[in-house]
Amino acid sequence: MKTLRFLALLAFMALAASALKAQSLSVTMLPGEKWWGAFDNPAAWKITQAGGRYAFPFDASMDFTIDLRSETYSNNCVPLLTSSKGRYIWSDAPFKASFREGVISFEGTAPIELVQAGGTLREAFLAASRAHFPPSGVIPPEEFIARPQYNTWIELMYNQNQADILRYAHAIADNGFPTGAVLMVDDNWQKYYGNYDFKPERFPDPKGMMDELHALGFKVMLWVCPYVSPDSPEFRELEKKGYFVKEAAGKRPAIVPWWNGYSAMLDMSHPGARAWMVARLHEMQEKYGVDGFKFDAGDAANYAPEAIRVHDGKSYGPEHTRLWCKMADDFPYNELRASWKLAGEPIVMRLCDKKADWKAVQTLVPAMINASMEGHLYVCPDMIGGGEFTSFLDVDPADIDQEMIVRSCQIHAVMPMMQFSVAPWRILSKENLEICRKAAWLHAELGPYLVEEARKGAVSGEPLVRPMDYAFPGQGFEGCADQYMLGEKYLMAPMQAPGTQRTVRLPKGRWQDETGRKYKGGKVYTLDVPLERIPVFTKVK
Repeated sequence: MKTLRFLALLAFMALAASALKAQSLSVTMLPGEKWWGAFDNPAAWKITQAGGRYAFPFDASMDFTIDLRSETYSNNCVPLLTSSKGRYIWSDAPFKASFREGVISFEGTAPIELVQAGGTLREAFLAASRAHFPPSGVIPPEEFIARPQYNTWIELMYNQNQADILRYAHAIADNGFPTGAVLMVDDNWQKYYGNYDFKPERFPDPKGMMDELHALGFKVMLWVCPYVSPDSPEFRELEKKGYFVKEAAGKRPAIVPWWNGYSAMLDMSHPGARAWMVARLHEMQEKYGVDGFKFDAGDAANYAPEAIRVHDGKSYGPEHTRLWCKMADDFPYNELRASWKLAGEPIVMRLCDKKADWKAVQTLVPAMINASMEGHLYVCPDMIGGGEFTSFLDVDPADIDQEMIVRSCQIHAVMPMMQFSVAPWRILSKENLEICRKAAWLHAELGPYLVEEARKGAVSGEPLVRPMDYAFPGQGFEGCADQYMLGEKYLMAPMQAPGTQRTVRLPKGRWQDETGRKYKGGKVYTLDVPLERIPVFTKVK
């Protein structure tokens, strides 16, 4: 009898260790099971319009559908789901996934694997990482992590110009915020799309501007996109070479609508098109001293196979997004807003632009946790206060919710990266500006720790932002999405809603907060969190 039980146990273990593969797959959720991954934009409008209910993490109560075959939902996506019960789901190609009545139903063009990799979220994630997206061993340049980042978008929008960019950069230092950082010049610095030189009427001395920004301690990046304005000299040159995505009939360049009008699209599956753009960007670096580029607007929806033809005949939708994002391989100073299947890579991701409101602030921590569980190791939460520019358009600073801006800033401060765009010295009171300044310097003080944790993760695959259940399995944290571990040392519980109180649940053991107060773990505490406070906990050995 013992022998039979032993053989049965071996058979069960072999079955659990093997991967179930199919191009369509149904996975029944286990009792209490939570899932992370797939996409990290909690405001993905095409999901919301479908009437489904979803949040991070996913569970049996939710009802929604995502289709990664045609969408990246304006942000970062990976064909991966990881479970609090030690399971993960992976495919080498995009899939459609429907969550309904406790069952996840998948459809895809490549085998979809269900793997039992252990009994915990961490075991499932690290097994998936080793098998499908091993870490590169390299981190982005330290400035992205160790100091706050700055972006000119909200202050200048489509009026990027030399005088105001320099004014913004000097104001950073003059208001006592950390320099030695990355400064991104956003869209509309260039003459037109497809041209990689500055508007002369707005930038009378771009090399002088770059030299001055470098002297202030900034690494400077420029916004770029894969689009080319029709009827420009570049358009005529590239059309002759066949470097554009073509119409469905496969003859003429496709002229597609996007948020800035109608343009032709570089075909990133054509080696010549990629080489052409890389050469133009290197010319910008050599001519002006540009340090890197923000690669935007490569969203998968514009690369639908029914609407266009690409050079290699296969790189449509998210795969074309991935090819666009791989431009970052040539430029260590990079940022991506929409990506596909780039887990484990040493690239800088940013959460999608969000409105300047509390609802958006409340998505930051869950979305950052979910991005980590996709295998994106180096992620920045949007722009402080929100990167959706209409939220600040023609708005009187007196009407801006200063508490919301401060709390958004504090969340960023205790993340792997933080990015200012709207100028806090323009919109905040003296007292609230001081709170944000302290938050920026807190991030800089955490910088050496964050860089060291990033270096470890670049080898081990461990993310910097870790769900509580990832770090403390079996303690009832499976659904926790409003606090997290930042590396191994810090439990972060920033405020994410109006008010001055929040609850925090501490794992077993002894803990101490940033004020020195000690707590017994395994309990829930109600904290007083005045506007100047960011609750930070460390375990007492």
